[in-house]
Amino acid sequence: MKQWLFLFIPLLCVACQISPTNKASDTAVSTIVTEEIEYSLGEQAFTGYLAYDKAITTPRPGVLVVHEWWGHNDYARTRAEQLAGLGYTALALDMYGTGKVTEHPSDAMAFMKEATKNPEAVKARFLIAKSILEQQPSTDPEKIAAIGYCFGGGVVLNMARAGVDLDGVASFHGSLAPTFSATPGEVATKVIVFNGADDSMVSSESIDAFKGEMQTAGIDFEFINYPGAKHSFTNPGATAVGEQHNMPLAYNQAADEQSWEKLQLFFAELWPEN
Repeated sequence: MKQWLFLFIPLLCVACQISPTNKASDTAVSTIVTEEIEYSLGEQAFTGYLAYDKAITTPRPGVLVVHEWWGHNDYARTRAEQLAGLGYTALALDMYGTGKVTEHPSDAMAFMKEATKNPEAVKARFLIAKSILEQQPSTDPEKIAAIGYCFGGGVVLNMARAGVDLDGVASFHGSLAPTFSATPGEVATKVIVFNGADDSMVSSESIDAFKGEMQTAGIDFEFINYPGAKHSFTNPGATAVGEQHNMPLAYNQAADEQSWEKLQLFFAELWPEN
């Protein structure tokens, strides 16, 4: 448990974009519908953010968006809206609880520690959001994937390890540390990891361990290291955030654009008919 928390603590980030083909994203008048969805798990209240394109009349793949350690903020919601504009039904889920959003690292750390002290609780919070997404009329419940950034990247990787029924997961500059052990031959989820080769928060040892783990478990995975890219390389504001908080973060346009294009291909492979 301590190992997982310590590996998650430094993770700050934002942003990446996805552009699958044959989507209704270039309309002159926006047809994107968004809504807050309030739900609960036990005594804890959560607020998710659903986005979809009402111009698309048939169910389409659903994508869960897992926020960075700041909590369920406008960034996560913006990514859900972008995914909706590309033809998916997207749900930016809430891992911390309603109102637990911050711009201060010490608060973010406290929220994260509380949320992740029990790995099974993390899984339960993910699963209830997945269920909500699957129940939407605009979602094809047989086609679900998840993406996550930094903290969220670690979450989606661990959901794949735990055997959650997902077609694919994509982690952007996320933690590689396992909290669940993948059972060899039992994980059907495809995995892709976008990592900065110069990310000082992800060691070469952890990368080797991750690759070995995936191979041993027989998981279909791809690990991409972008030369010169540091932590939060997909976020245009990462450099300023790093300077503000004295952290080794930096935006890298080339890595951002390349990971965008690669994710397009990843989704196209998952759902070739869409």
